[in-house]
Amino acid sequence: MNFPLSRLTLALSLVCFPVTVLAADPANKDDEEIERVSVTGQVLNSPGQLIMDPKAARQPLPAHDGADYLKTIPGFSVTRKGGADGDALFRGMAGSRLGILVDGENILGGCNSRMDAPTAYIYPELHDSMTVIKGPQSVIHGAGHSAAVILFERTTEAFEQPGYRAHLSATGASFGRHDELADLQLGQEKGYLLLSGSNSQSDNYKDGDGTEVHSRYQRYSGNIALGWTPDSDTKVELSASRSDGEAAYADRGMDGSRFLRDSLNFRVEKNAIKPWLEQIKFHAFDNEVDHLMDDQQLRKPGMMGYANPLRETKGGRFSAVLVPASAHKLTLGVDHQESAHSSRSAPVSAIYTNWLDDAEVSQFGVFTEWRYAASLQNTLVAGYRWDHWKAEDQRLVIKGMMSSVPNPTALDRRTNDLHSGFARFEHKLAEQPASWYLGLGTTSRFPDYWELIAKEAAGSISAFDSLQSEITTQLDTGYLFKNDKTQWSVSAFYNQIDDFILVDYSSRMKSNGFVRNIDASSYGAELGIQHKLTAHWQTEATLAYVRGENDTDGTALAQLSPLELKLGLSYAQDNWSVGSLVRVVDAQNRFDLNKGNIVGKDLGATPGFAVYSLNASWRPMASLLFTAGVDNLFDRTYAEFVSCASGNGMGGAIPGYVQTGRVNEPGRTAWLKLQWNWQGDF
Repeated sequence: MNFPLSRLTLALSLVCFPVTVLAADPANKDDEEIERVSVTGQVLNSPGQLIMDPKAARQPLPAHDGADYLKTIPGFSVTRKGGADGDALFRGMAGSRLGILVDGENILGGCNSRMDAPTAYIYPELHDSMTVIKGPQSVIHGAGHSAAVILFERTTEAFEQPGYRAHLSATGASFGRHDELADLQLGQEKGYLLLSGSNSQSDNYKDGDGTEVHSRYQRYSGNIALGWTPDSDTKVELSASRSDGEAAYADRGMDGSRFLRDSLNFRVEKNAIKPWLEQIKFHAFDNEVDHLMDDQQLRKPGMMGYANPLRETKGGRFSAVLVPASAHKLTLGVDHQESAHSSRSAPVSAIYTNWLDDAEVSQFGVFTEWRYAASLQNTLVAGYRWDHWKAEDQRLVIKGMMSSVPNPTALDRRTNDLHSGFARFEHKLAEQPASWYLGLGTTSRFPDYWELIAKEAAGSISAFDSLQSEITTQLDTGYLFKNDKTQWSVSAFYNQIDDFILVDYSSRMKSNGFVRNIDASSYGAELGIQHKLTAHWQTEATLAYVRGENDTDGTALAQLSPLELKLGLSYAQDNWSVGSLVRVVDAQNRFDLNKGNIVGKDLGATPGFAVYSLNASWRPMASLLFTAGVDNLFDRTYAEFVSCASGNGMGGAIPGYVQTGRVNEPGRTAWLKLQWNWQGDF
């Protein structure tokens, strides 16, 4: 439902929200012990980096996957496809421009249309930290990640004696949603065993008008790891994981009825080896994604049948950290990855064709990163990497709308040697608890599978031979400040992108989109601030802005979200807190109709909106935490600018559902979350 409230009115209501019923502040309570729900993201922890706790309660309540967690961070946006499995963008950049790693493992989806984005296979609360590195300001986490690198990581503290640690979590919410999660660690001085699992499911949600959205889902995962720690500086670990599920989609003609992922990892880490050799690490991984799409199981059966893509990705990494002198630290390493994609299909009878291979892509890289502490105030950081890419187009024919035609690039191979690097200066102010940084980086990005294989070229049904690698040159700068009461940071960037890979959906003959290289540029900034008004009152705010140009066509660069402001106010005392959040998003009138990237396209202008939410937390004992909230309190009907188009993907409605243009966001959502942490000795 829509209320006649302006964005200014809602913003002011945040400050004026009545809290007079709250008890008085006890002067002797340490505010750092009080739990607050994270509502605006957070400020930078270090130059260009954010480090967050994915186990902490967040508002709005994110879906049980990686993309919705990222959406709570300034600068990130997510394409809405249904109830889960959105595709993340940072500063308007998506796909392989974002490097998303799970404990160093790269997981790629199988669907040609990004039904299963990499974040669909990530369950953040099973990890201990989530790090965002903005811009091309590191070379040690893989190739081509020009926009950002996102690291989901687990940390296992050594057991000094036999014991256990456990984390349990349960969430209940509107629209029949419930999540359950368990994370158990058993160990002793010489080794450990990790066991974890999760389950999440939800019915269809309704938007603010009460319109039901085809969006139900269920996901589950299980993980096991066995570690050997012969001494305090050595760790050897073997781990395996499996996840699966199903999800209904509001933006296309098929749903996802299988998201089966199997993963195997082997890691070795050795620290404090020599005075000049601080650390060595080795990691090898192998994962397989078996994804099934159909229009038979989660909606009224249609005539499209089944599509079953399969992807295997395997790779490894070796690195060493050297200390050639007391002020110098040098990281050297190599990494390798190869990915093979195949698929099969079936009519409604579920009689499948044979598996057909369509592509193999491999990469081998060498990298080095150097950090020099020139003085107590000044630090220099620089890095370089070289990558050798190989790709083979294994498609003999390419399927069109009505028939298959011979592939003009069948069995063609291409290789590219690409270079990336950066340099950054960091300065700590002597008179203030503050620092600033300035960095310049360049990244060469090889076209990913969804650009090279899944899309056509402007003048051919295959883009394999004609698409050029993308080169981003970017300037990053920022300022960080932190004292006892106030913490704030700002990060800004400007880039020029040569041979930017644009996906053009404007041709009726190429409805799935065709790719072409253009020149582009973009700039923007993110601002975050947290300020303690008193011992127990805290206010926080974030602001995110990005603007870009398609310099070749003289138009706006597509898929850039509008100006966004978040304001939070919270009160915490003893073992409880209450808080509020208003999210204000400006109208977006700068767009390039039917242009975009592999995750979506511009659908036109969007109006501004404001969403108001409330939250509370209570910790009755050290090991137990309750958090609760109401998201979209006024039940507003709205859609994000980067949302996908509602319907069956062919211009019509999904049978039994109302077509709404864009896929609308959920209406009023109430939620309650319980977290229980405890540990002990055997």
